[in-house]
Amino acid sequence: MSLDVRREKGVGVVTLDRPERLNALDLATVRELVEVWREFRFDDSVRAVVLTGAGRRAFCTGIDRDTVVPQPNSPFSLDDPLLRVGPKSNDLWKPVVAAVHGMACGGAFYLLAECDFLVADPSAEFFDPHTSYGMVCAYESMLMATRMPAGEVARMMLMGTAERISARRAHEVGLVSELTEPEGDLTAALRCAEVLAGYPTEAVQGTVRALWAAQEGVRERAFAQAPQLIALGNLPAGRQAELFARRRTGGPPLVR
Repeated sequence: MSLDVRREKGVGVVTLDRPERLNALDLATVRELVEVWREFRFDDSVRAVVLTGAGRRAFCTGIDRDTVVPQPNSPFSLDDPLLRVGPKSNDLWKPVVAAVHGMACGGAFYLLAECDFLVADPSAEFFDPHTSYGMVCAYESMLMATRMPAGEVARMMLMGTAERISARRAHEVGLVSELTEPEGDLTAALRCAEVLAGYPTEAVQGTVRALWAAQEGVRERAFAQAPQLIALGNLPAGRQAELFARRRTGGPPLVR
């Protein structure tokens, strides 16, 4: 299993458990996440959820580079396994708090965008590598546009691997709601989730649904354009691989 799932005090704790791969998402992990979100819908003992990553190097580094997703030969169709990876996309309206540490990048934003709020320890760093490797950052940009100021989203997505947003900066711009002590992200997230689990669940879930309703119309209109933008703007896979292979030749990324 790629996940560790436990329940305590009304809270379900979901841990991405691939630390040797920096908690990257392969197809098996995606399937497991979908199953967990759907299971929590029917489990009345779980009234709030915490999502985190195993190890201290990364929360999640997006799609595993070794994952192969066959694509239809059409610029109007795109099979993206991460579109169904988050709790809201699986009709789970119980609150989800993310406990972030280490790297959170690329496909991790599919998950973070569907968490209700984020807490992070000082090690957290947020970035998106797409443009550096000749890929259009479409879905990730659209998702983060509802969580961060426009200029901050643009800078993060366009700067690629050259720059990372620190936990401090993420807190300043509102992506992170609480900056914890070192290694304190999980404890802080559990504290919040236990409070939420203690409230009347119908009121909490209704509020989660209302908050999401304010975002989903904009997201759906943007998502309709993503497949064509990706098809038109992505370099061929071989050229992307060349750029990825040369990723360590430059200097270290700027952290701000």
